[in-house]
Amino acid sequence: MTKSHSLDSLTAAHFREIQGTRFQVTHGPASHEFELVNVTEFPGAAQGTFRKPFSIVFHGPLDPVLPQGTHRLEHAKLGELDLFLVPVGPNEPSAPGEAPAAMRYEAVFG
Repeated sequence: MTKSHSLDSLTAAHFREIQGTRFQVTHGPASHEFELVNVTEFPGAAQGTFRKPFSIVFHGPLDPVLPQGTHRLEHAKLGELDLFLVPVGPNEPSAPGEAPAAMRYEAVFG
């Protein structure tokens, strides 16, 4: 495991490099595997900041749905991160009639 990065130093590029990889998410005594599936960078940056705002979306298990809040994530490259995650609903099925396969979680960086 690498050393942890400061959330203030991370940019969308850091997450784009590892899109498609897995994170271990700790919630209480349980651990869940999440996959980083999307990185979206938004236009413009606030004056005096080094990065544009962005969001990242993870896919996690449908059950249990983790509550909105700060969760500890571990990644082989980024180390440990405490991110505020919001469950945003199940993923879109890939074909009509299929059930969702994952719950989506989003973290936003300003």
